[in-house]
Amino acid sequence: MKSFKYTINGNVYKVHINSIVDDIADVEVNGTPYHVKMEKPAKKQMVALKRPAQAPTTASGEPVVSRPATPSVAGAVKSPLPGVILSIDCKVGDTVKRGQKILVLEAMKMENTINADRDGKIVEIKVNKGDSVLEGTDLVVIG
Repeated sequence: MKSFKYTINGNVYKVHINSIVDDIADVEVNGTPYHVKMEKPAKKQMVALKRPAQAPTTASGEPVVSRPATPSVAGAVKSPLPGVILSIDCKVGDTVKRGQKILVLEAMKMENTINADRDGKIVEIKVNKGDSVLEGTDLVVIG
């Protein structure tokens, strides 16, 4: 089934688990077979999950807080996830090819290269270095 290698007080033990039936495990430690009786796991507790609270609404049912509706521009390259703009590797007027690096976005401590999704010319750069952006934010417009 599974093999493990343990070092205990400087001694190396190669443990191979052959099978587990109920609470009995057949194992080999450095080639010597053993039948091991395991403790039964603690009983699982049932946990009641609460539904998340509903967002506040006005008397008419409209949400009190809503995401601002920013219309997307045709030809815009969008942010695939929320993050911070580390570098912008193009400028307005540059001609780019599909797959060409246009900027770098840091998200969850990882640098993500954002590439042009089509051939064209950079019409507008909608972000600056250091800006925090949300998922779906227009970054660069390619015309």
